[in-house]
Amino acid sequence: MPLLTPSAVRKQIAAGNLDPIYLLQGEDEIEKSGLAGEFAAVVEEGLRAFNVERIHAGEMTTGDKLADGVASLAAALRTLPMMAPRRVVIVMQAETLFVPKRESEAAARALEELETLLEHPEPQATLVFVAAPLDKRVRIWKLLQKHATIVECGVIEDLTAAQQWVRARVAKDGVEIEPAAARLLGELAGFPAQARDRGPKGPGGNVARLRGEVDRLLLYALGEKKITIDDARQVAGPAALQDDWAIANAIEAGQAGEALRQLALTLDAGAPPEKILGQLAWLVRSKFPAIAAGDVRGAIDALFRTDLDLKRSAGDARVLLERLVVELCAGKRSRMAGRRW
Repeated sequence: MPLLTPSAVRKQIAAGNLDPIYLLQGEDEIEKSGLAGEFAAVVEEGLRAFNVERIHAGEMTTGDKLADGVASLAAALRTLPMMAPRRVVIVMQAETLFVPKRESEAAARALEELETLLEHPEPQATLVFVAAPLDKRVRIWKLLQKHATIVECGVIEDLTAAQQWVRARVAKDGVEIEPAAARLLGELAGFPAQARDRGPKGPGGNVARLRGEVDRLLLYALGEKKITIDDARQVAGPAALQDDWAIANAIEAGQAGEALRQLALTLDAGAPPEKILGQLAWLVRSKFPAIAAGDVRGAIDALFRTDLDLKRSAGDARVLLERLVVELCAGKRSRMAGRRW
């Protein structure tokens, strides 16, 4: 089956001419989710409640849950459309279906049934899988290549494409951006001047970081009709993005707001949560005995809890680190308040 761009898929949706199966994959969660939602447009608005169904596969973590999920998917696809030419079934977090987290006999049977659905698609339904990037070595990848239209979301090849993406994104909010400002954002997100300059693992740029920079810039320039290069430098200046120890320095200064801002920048730049946690552990070990001696034990407990939560996937990594940063800053501020008195 073909490999299409999101814009090509939107043309298919507008024409009402859909393929039987789609796989939307890539790093850009917002684009994937938005494109998946657009498939509902092939069904009249008043009939969507009967003909558009969403299935969330993220909680199908055991063999029995996986089997039940695939059975529900099969039933949804085989249900005849009501007063409409076809049904649309959207599966979010589909990577859980393709690569079960736990191997078992029930999970193996569920995967076999899923493969049957791919090999023999239902003529009255369109199936849309939304997934994280898949390892092309997994068992089901060849079937997806053969039977599904694969759509790569969030792929920006080079600096020129990044600038085009930025201009299109701000235009959605009715704003213009100076070419130099759009180029600066693309450069800071690491996109190469030409696609052939990218590394062996793909484009050198970070789409999530680019999106984050644009969103912050739009917030900064709220109410303005044109974003300038000076605006971009204020919000996404190199100094703010290149200081690996900016979070620790802000916590040491007791500046919670700045620490949270630097945490967001660092995560959007692609830094692993474990690296950030290691820097904060160094800060507590090396600095807290001098700047917040009374809070060392509490800070260590907070670090230990966050480390366990990250390892157990007991919450979103960004939220867990934000909570830790706030706790460390609170201890530093209370110590500084005691000194003033």
